[in-house]
Amino acid sequence: MIRPIVLYGHPVLRKKAQPVDDFEEGKQLIADMFETMHNARGIGLAAPQINILKQIFVVDTVQLAEGYDDDEMPLGTPIKKAFINPQIIEHSGNPIVYEEGCLSIPDVRANVERPFKVLIKYQDEEGQWHEEEYDGLTARVIMHEYDHLQGKLFIDYLSPLKKQMLSSKLKNIQRGKVKPFYPVILPNR
Repeated sequence: MIRPIVLYGHPVLRKKAQPVDDFEEGKQLIADMFETMHNARGIGLAAPQINILKQIFVVDTVQLAEGYDDDEMPLGTPIKKAFINPQIIEHSGNPIVYEEGCLSIPDVRANVERPFKVLIKYQDEEGQWHEEEYDGLTARVIMHEYDHLQGKLFIDYLSPLKKQMLSSKLKNIQRGKVKPFYPVILPNR
């Protein structure tokens, strides 16, 4: 089921997500998250973005693999998976500045500096723990979605000047003056 995506300014995006303990309930949520993300043409989605304060996010960089060619940001290992109760163990590699966007902040893109690699511990849909290292764009998407579980957005990494330059776009989102092609929950709802 496609769920509406919460837009910038909604308080749920600034709250810390809670651990998942019901893995059976989580399976349907994960299926809905993948469907919602694909419908919005995204490559990552965190549960708070659909107004659910649970520590789950999904990533699908497999859809980018065919024909991906970017010298600035290698794709890394393409994945399509859910991360439940994730914990970032460490970041490594030289930080890279690369443009990011967010389904909760439509029509806003900005350069963000992030480490090249991430080591993450997480549970799968059955509750089994895994620890894996990712790099490139896949690592960046993981870090971006993990931030959502902490109540942090990619725009929080921007300089005050860059935030000021984007302020009118951000205010328009908060006022509901954007019309994404996917279903949304406006900030004041």
